[in-house]
Amino acid sequence: MANSTSASLKLTVQATGENSGTWGQITNTNLLILEQAIGGYQSIAVTSGATLTFTNGAVSNGKNQILKLTGTIAGAINVVVPDSVEKTYIIQNSTTGAHAVTVKTTSGTGVAWAATDKGIKEVYSDGTNIVDTAFTKLSSDYTPQLSADLDCNAQDIIIDSGNSIQDDSNNEYLKFVKTGTAVNEFTITNKAAGGEPSLSATGGDTDIDVDLIPKGAGTVTSNGTSMSVSGKETIWVPATTMYPTTTAGANAIALTELTAGTPEINTIDFDASTEENAQFTVALPKSWNLGTVTYQVFWTGNSTNTGDCIWGLKGVAIANGADIDTAFGTPITVTDAHTGTADFLDVSSESTAMTIAGSPAAGEQCFFNFYRDADAGGDTFSADARLVGIKLHFTTNAPNDA
Repeated sequence: MANSTSASLKLTVQATGENSGTWGQITNTNLLILEQAIGGYQSIAVTSGATLTFTNGAVSNGKNQILKLTGTIAGAINVVVPDSVEKTYIIQNSTTGAHAVTVKTTSGTGVAWAATDKGIKEVYSDGTNIVDTAFTKLSSDYTPQLSADLDCNAQDIIIDSGNSIQDDSNNEYLKFVKTGTAVNEFTITNKAAGGEPSLSATGGDTDIDVDLIPKGAGTVTSNGTSMSVSGKETIWVPATTMYPTTTAGANAIALTELTAGTPEINTIDFDASTEENAQFTVALPKSWNLGTVTYQVFWTGNSTNTGDCIWGLKGVAIANGADIDTAFGTPITVTDAHTGTADFLDVSSESTAMTIAGSPAAGEQCFFNFYRDADAGGDTFSADARLVGIKLHFTTNAPNDA
């Protein structure tokens, strides 16, 4: 009786009493074929496609469990498994070239690696078609898809820093960036009907701010309306709200018409040779961080002189029930040169930080003394300086006064 072969691995099937003298060699070959099927590995060049071999009773490339497809391909190719073979494969697409690779049976359908997919798939042949087991590692699957909801079973999802959650067009929804020693985070909480879902700062710290940072000149909006956020704020203090001091005071407020039909200026004039003062008071908002302030001076002069004018500001905070008769803090000066054209507006640079005396606290009244240091050696503007007003800059640490 002649030898027969198995359907899939093409093992030699021996009848009783056959192959006297060669039985051991045939059996050893069968064992080698089984070893291929269980854990055999082979690299196969598939430059123009390939048909896997299944030689009867012999070791063949198609009988290996693990196949690595190599070679430079110039177009889409097929790697063919003969019909009627039933077998599992682990296949790595290591070809070079952005072209699709399909592993299929001679007459049936198969499993394709997309042009840029150089990953690993576990597939099987059912004798008619090649089928993807979907056991592929996620790291090798460029577009993994779930067939049901993902239940994390009380485990975390770990996302590498700089990576994102994307929509079905590969546009980013959320991008994640880590801090190496992070202890604080966001917690999102849903609510039942009638409740408001929340986005909360949570973590190890007792008090946690939330930092919303627009890009460039962008703003933070709520339902299309810009939101107030903490940061640098400005108060405009016109000269008309100031009053000359009783001692060494500047001139009283004066309205000047330059040309009929053009802006008139309400100014306090400061002498060219004697230090003169004016004061004003501001109740800074509760959102003020109680820190330093800075200022800018808006002024002019009815002169063509281009000398420097030295301006100064000092302040003190007075609490409810405290003595108003309290010394001002250390002054901060700013120097600005006149343009050299009469009645042209001059705007100084922003001053350095000024500390307000007293013990500033929320709701306190702040008194300020503004002056021209005309008798200082560096003040060289030879005419009266006309103050239009100042911008007072301060920093908040809350979006509002609630």
